[in-house]
Amino acid sequence: MNLPNKITVARVILIPIFLILMLVPFNWGKISLPGTEIELAHFFGALVFIIASVTDWVDGYYARKYNLVTNLGKFLDPLADKLLVSAAFIVLVEMQLAPSWIVIIIISREFAVTGLRMILSGQGEVVAANMLGKIKTWTQIIAISLLLLHNVLFEAIGIPLDTIALWVALFFTVWSGYEYFYKNRAIFKYSK
Repeated sequence: MNLPNKITVARVILIPIFLILMLVPFNWGKISLPGTEIELAHFFGALVFIIASVTDWVDGYYARKYNLVTNLGKFLDPLADKLLVSAAFIVLVEMQLAPSWIVIIIISREFAVTGLRMILSGQGEVVAANMLGKIKTWTQIIAISLLLLHNVLFEAIGIPLDTIALWVALFFTVWSGYEYFYKNRAIFKYSK
């Protein structure tokens, strides 16, 4: 268990903290941000989500810089991302900040790609995330962050950047899912 893998595990541990802050009615009051007002617990929950999301970049940076890339890391890192992002999207539906149909498409893609990874793993292949998959993850993180923070800054000037970011995330989610399956389509032709 090297440092990048420990950071990934820490990201998973932050998920229940995020969920508690977002879903338990703490009644700590509200905080005013430029263009919006938000429950204080939700603000802290959004910060926990953002910190957990940044650890995705940190663990990858250390793994590459110090040559600590492992098969465990290749497995854990995308799984931690999927758990964090799925939890956040479900919270956004619960809070009526994101349409359920978009979230269903995004989470379905995550399940489908995870299933494909399992099939490939059974064939002895461990596939790390490609650049399009990383873009997908970061567009999702940006959209979720803006939605959790009630479109902070941009709400004041009337730009629905949170909604635009969600559509961009949906686009990259579908595109990267299609590419992942297309690139690995041969596994379905020859598997028994």
